[in-house]
Amino acid sequence: MNRHEPKPDDRSNNVERLADMIENTKENISEAEESLRFAEGEQREQIEAKNARRRESIKGMESEMEDEREARKNSYQ
Repeated sequence: MNRHEPKPDDRSNNVERLADMIENTKENISEAEESLRFAEGEQREQIEAKNARRRESIKGMESEMEDEREARKNSYQ
């Protein structure tokens, strides 16, 4: 294969990969919420904003995971 050619699309583990990413993001949210006990002012606002972005990201990953499940069910056609 030419080194400039893209790798073939391998979607076989996308659902599992997304599930891991969601779990990791949820753990990050939990850890950040723990740190809120000691945060105040601007730092607290930054943590809360980041967790809001993380929650939005989870929604997107869950939607993508559902699309991947559907694609898997339809044999990626």
